[in-house]
Amino acid sequence: MTDTTRKQAAPCGTWTSPITAAVVAAGATPLSQVLLDGGDVFWLAGRASEGGRNTLLRRRGGQVDELTPAPFNVRTRVHEYGGGATLVADSHIWFSNFADNRVYRLDRAGSGEPVPVSAGGGERWADFVLDRAHRRLIGVREDHSAGGTYPDNTLGALGADGTVTVLVDGNDFYSSPRISPDGKHLAWLSWDHPRMPWQGTELWLAEIGDDGTLLDGRLIAGGADEAIVQPEWSPDGTLHFVSDRSGWWNLYRYEHGVVLPVCPRAAEFGGPHWVFGNSMYGFRSATEIVCTFIEDGVSKLARLDARSGHLTPIATPYEQISELKIEGDTVALLGGAPTLAAEIACIDLATGQRDVLARSIEQLPDVSYLSVPQSIRYPSMNGRTAYAFFYPPTNRDFAPQPGELPPLMVIGHGGPTSMAASTLKLATQFWTSRGIAVLDVNYGGSTGFGRAYRDLLKGQWGVVDVEDCVAGAQHLVDNDLVDRERLVIRGGSAGGLTTLCALAFHDVFKAGASYYGVSDLKGLDADSHKFESHYNEYLIAPKESADRVYAERSPINHTDKLHRPMIFFQGLDDKVVPPPQSEVMVSALRARGVPVAYITLAGEGHGFRKADSIVRTLEAELYFYLRVFGIPVPESLPAVEIENLPA
Repeated sequence: MTDTTRKQAAPCGTWTSPITAAVVAAGATPLSQVLLDGGDVFWLAGRASEGGRNTLLRRRGGQVDELTPAPFNVRTRVHEYGGGATLVADSHIWFSNFADNRVYRLDRAGSGEPVPVSAGGGERWADFVLDRAHRRLIGVREDHSAGGTYPDNTLGALGADGTVTVLVDGNDFYSSPRISPDGKHLAWLSWDHPRMPWQGTELWLAEIGDDGTLLDGRLIAGGADEAIVQPEWSPDGTLHFVSDRSGWWNLYRYEHGVVLPVCPRAAEFGGPHWVFGNSMYGFRSATEIVCTFIEDGVSKLARLDARSGHLTPIATPYEQISELKIEGDTVALLGGAPTLAAEIACIDLATGQRDVLARSIEQLPDVSYLSVPQSIRYPSMNGRTAYAFFYPPTNRDFAPQPGELPPLMVIGHGGPTSMAASTLKLATQFWTSRGIAVLDVNYGGSTGFGRAYRDLLKGQWGVVDVEDCVAGAQHLVDNDLVDRERLVIRGGSAGGLTTLCALAFHDVFKAGASYYGVSDLKGLDADSHKFESHYNEYLIAPKESADRVYAERSPINHTDKLHRPMIFFQGLDDKVVPPPQSEVMVSALRARGVPVAYITLAGEGHGFRKADSIVRTLEAELYFYLRVFGIPVPESLPAVEIENLPA
């Protein structure tokens, strides 16, 4: 237990912390796509030292082996965001290689070199399943070879000799092909523009003929206003899936031509399809499901009786579980918590024992420097309730000066159809361990809180998200938790739009930071890829009225309303939000005498990846806030030029 009487009183923002910008920049090892097969556990790990290469690891017994040597990069860009890049089945492993888009086969034992089985080039593959009866893979195929504006997406079969057969076409997008245990049926999802998959998808079912063609394809669930994710077959051949038809992503089964609810609950048993391969449930037996679900933004793990719908909690230390696979009594998952960075773990259902296989951060700061967030809900505009994680300042060595309330940093997540989670993020702890509170907002439009909450952002991006960030700051001020004169908001890309709109159209925040923030909405459409090419029709306005709404809502058209100090960070190679967008904003503040700083980074695009860039931007942002609020600046902090700042 920390002895609070020995803490030193010091101005918030000046506390010394072991969580330096360099520690944050060292980052975490990205972990993804957990697989279980034959008692072995597989997962992908990112190699920052190798340019971000993804490699496949296997845990067998007590030994971890790397199965895909450099230069192989297990990654696919189907739908641009990828996922579902590898499959383990029987005696082989198949994976998509990022450099050449080819699918490779590898002996499961890890012996021998990977052998190419697809042509690659403009043809990308993802989300595989093995069709044993016909000795082929079935997966999502995206063909860029025609050279049109957008690629052609189909459901395809890839033979052992590289032969490609198109099984289903005609829709804009496909995902989740799943073969029944007897090999006789195939289920899959599809959807069309202008919908995103979390707005409406269709679940199809067909027989697989003796010659491998699909017969009697029929729509069994879904539509324009029902979003279905993760179809799976139980061991006895019953098709299950997650649908939001009730207003929540709940589990259902398709039995004798009828869709039946498995576990009605005001909770989310699924998530938005940004990437392939997401898994939030699996089968221990024909009648027992192991699942994770989200309530109030927090994940829980449970056993589910598939017939009675009864849930039995499984104790874990995790508050975010993003992937889950089950085989027999073993559950493999990717989980995290406020004091645990994301990690791969196995849980033995028979004994309850948990075994950690891989950690995204091997050396964590002492827990006494870590802020544990409080999940809060608070009133927002028009009678809405909004949600957030509040991180109070925490440092075992320091406390605020008598009577001092801490500054507050409000963060709006990107996406914007995504969610803030409570898993340990060193970038957040960088601020809290220095005496600055953080509010990580799950504004209206975030996932994890049901369909109605997700749809609050329909036509309201740049409005509802902003209002919920403003209301969150005001809620903390009203409860005497933070200093009303030291409220800041920061965000990158989509979160940068939230930041700029909050400062242009509201007068609550006293300063802000924009990381490659969107200031001109119209520019987004010109650079969008197929998957998101109609996204703004949902988020902002249909095409026929888009120009007017874009003009009204784009901060670049309202620079005269910006009167709070701001710092801008911009990659000079950014093609999504090019430098002129930030430069227009900076010039306007400069001309009107508002304190402003502008940091450009050569060789960086949309999102900063170099360690020295991350160090430089974090330290510059801290310096900016300290100077703007008149807080003493540590001598070790590099100075930043701030124009128009009074001496």
